[in-house]
Amino acid sequence: MSRNALVIGISTYSYERLNNLTAPGQDAEAVAQLLEKYGDFKVTRLPAVKDKHNNTIRVGKKTKVTLTQLEDAIVQLFKPNGKPPDTALLYFSGHGLRKSKGIQEGFLATSDVNPDMGSWGLSLQWLRRLLQDSEVRQQIIILDCCYAGEVLNVAEADPGERGKGRDRCFIAASRAFELAYEEIGSNHSVLTSALILGLEPSQERWVTNYTLVDLLTQQRNAFPQRPIFSNSGEPINLTRRWTAATKQSAASAKSICPYKGLAYFDCTEEDARYFYGRTALTDQLLEKVRVGNFLAVLGASGSGKSSVVRAGLLYQLQLGQRLSGSESWQIKIFQPGEHPLNSLALTFVDSGLSDIERANQLAQAEDLIQKGSEGLRQLIAVTDTQRLILVVDQFEEAFTLCQYSSERQQFFECLLGALPKTGDKLCLVLTMRADFFGKCLEQDYSGLAQQIQEHGIAVMPMSPEELKQAIAEPAKQVDLEIEPELVKEILTDVADAPGYLPLLQYTLTRLWEESTDNCLRLNTYVKLGGVMGTLRQRATEVYELFSEQEQTAVRHIFLALTQLGEGTEDTRRRVFKPNLVNQRYSEELIDTVVQKLADEKLVVTTEMVGKGEGTKTVAVVDVAHEALIRHWSLLRSWISENRDGMRIARKIEAAAEEWKREVKLPDYLLTGAKL
Repeated sequence: MSRNALVIGISTYSYERLNNLTAPGQDAEAVAQLLEKYGDFKVTRLPAVKDKHNNTIRVGKKTKVTLTQLEDAIVQLFKPNGKPPDTALLYFSGHGLRKSKGIQEGFLATSDVNPDMGSWGLSLQWLRRLLQDSEVRQQIIILDCCYAGEVLNVAEADPGERGKGRDRCFIAASRAFELAYEEIGSNHSVLTSALILGLEPSQERWVTNYTLVDLLTQQRNAFPQRPIFSNSGEPINLTRRWTAATKQSAASAKSICPYKGLAYFDCTEEDARYFYGRTALTDQLLEKVRVGNFLAVLGASGSGKSSVVRAGLLYQLQLGQRLSGSESWQIKIFQPGEHPLNSLALTFVDSGLSDIERANQLAQAEDLIQKGSEGLRQLIAVTDTQRLILVVDQFEEAFTLCQYSSERQQFFECLLGALPKTGDKLCLVLTMRADFFGKCLEQDYSGLAQQIQEHGIAVMPMSPEELKQAIAEPAKQVDLEIEPELVKEILTDVADAPGYLPLLQYTLTRLWEESTDNCLRLNTYVKLGGVMGTLRQRATEVYELFSEQEQTAVRHIFLALTQLGEGTEDTRRRVFKPNLVNQRYSEELIDTVVQKLADEKLVVTTEMVGKGEGTKTVAVVDVAHEALIRHWSLLRSWISENRDGMRIARKIEAAAEEWKREVKLPDYLLTGAKL
């Protein structure tokens, strides 16, 4: 990513009513050195002079700066003739002027100002318009001068910019009607002294605009004037202590695929680094969590619900830069599965414990969960955290996989009934396919539907600008080039196509795999079959590589991993790998086929630990994404051919499960018409 900074310090003035200053040159140079040393910025100094003693360029302490020089430098930063930088930072230290003639207007004073002759300097209203027109995605403006708050009216700028991924930070030494000060006997002004302290990184993590503003806010009472700050959009990385371990070489960066295939983006630093296009939606989710304790994120399959909750909302909470103290909150994530109460209990088990300790902890959690919302309240009460974010991902599984209405009812009561009992300590976050909202209306379900209606957020399709970010920005992180014609073709192909995001990520991943010159190209995209054809074509190619016996096993596995819809689309279904083994499909055959499918990223395997002492781990198999079920034509044909038989088989499986639950009582065996 390209990161440019313009650092300005004007100390000398020709106008007799403006005193020369001592701090601006030193202020600007100190900031410039921090940005170069810790921020990886390419810094332009104004005025720039050569230090003859060590042959370096520094900010001149007595050199004058004209209005033309200042305008040209700022335009070059935010609207250059060539490609604009990804991040642009403007720092100004000097005099500010305020013109009161009909309207109030603020100016950055250049050395040649003469208000008596109508020459006031650089207009802050002009700067505001320039920033609005600039294509620079991340903008940082720091004005250490009088009346600097005038430029902050840009925070009320064109609402049409929402969703375009514009990240901005404004820091002004004073409000629009206020003077700023430099401390007598100090090397730096009041604001810049605090700024230098905030930009000095103290550990191996980024100082962002949000953490910087937090620090400045804490020190605001010590300022003689009232500085003002404004942040919008995603955090902007400013400075960090660099070590050899944290810097990636260009060669290693090029070996990293910045796309996720059919997997979701998770709440890790690595995934969040490549997660783009959902800034506005993430802001909405953060605001919901800030003011409430329930949030439902609804959208079509493939709309990116899990990714925006994990890499957007949860990652920002972990950073603690958007909501104060959220970095210390506990986050627990689970999927309901066939037995949602058991899945909920498992989230309160420490996986680092021994088998015996884990079994005891799980038994205690299950006993409490069986008591419903009061039991969950007790579990949360003893959790050592100020706030617990409990995320139920793929909430629709409570309808598709849970076969018992009584267990479903108890699960809903447990979650929703605990909310009023825990105050602000519990925050419940759900992700659910929008087509399952009707299921929530079928019964009262402890007020579930009403909660969703009042506190739900719909995940809408990305705008064209957001899609460009999702495609291009991850590539920039690893110096990967993309042909402009390819981006245009992809935008055309996915226009009005529902649930395209996993297909898009998979296609971009395949393009990266096929790239031989570190560039994603249109001709490769066409050869792969485009967004809508790449996954279908690749899945069929993988299938055809198997032997005839293995192909029958592939069909068996994918049918087992498909949950038939009842008035809704077919969905995914996780299956224990041993349950795929039968007289026709040996354990060796299933192991071989599942491993090959996992290697091709068409299925994913995880491990679960059973209850009790000395229990072994059990492999669980799942489709990589529901997009496979919806878009792989071969699988669709298998489902169509076997739908009736699959329904009967699932009913028998459910009856067998119920028989086991009832301690194998004869009354639960299938007899008569049922048999």
